[in-house]
Amino acid sequence: METMMTGKFYLSALLSLFLCAPTFATTIYKWVDENGVTHYSQEKPPEAKTEKLYSEDIEQKKVGFTAPKVVEKKGEQKSEAALAAEAINEKDKAQAKAICENAKHQLNVLETHTRLTRKNEENGEMVRMTEEDRQSEISAQKQRIKLFCEK
Repeated sequence: METMMTGKFYLSALLSLFLCAPTFATTIYKWVDENGVTHYSQEKPPEAKTEKLYSEDIEQKKVGFTAPKVVEKKGEQKSEAALAAEAINEKDKAQAKAICENAKHQLNVLETHTRLTRKNEENGEMVRMTEEDRQSEISAQKQRIKLFCEK
């Protein structure tokens, strides 16, 4: 009885392989329309000169990724903040140094403390700083350090 079940199993496995084999290889038709657009289809188009391709002969390409294009900078455009920082650095070295030290201190406080409060300008009450606000301020202080400290 057990050998009969094993034989049926092998027979059904072999039969399923024969039935599935045509799905492994597919005929694909390729043609170019009157506008110059290339088309691919498994169905042969009526009244079109086609090229027959087989799916197992087509090399697979990676899907879903396009490398970013490198854009050349044509003369560095400086922001208003960078131009203002440059002017302060040239005119008043002491003020630039003070801004630099202040930014370093603020960055240190922002990076070492997570539960910060600040004064609401509208009503004067102390309000807890959200994480988004904290990250935004960290970014702003790093920008100030870059503009006023690193020269």
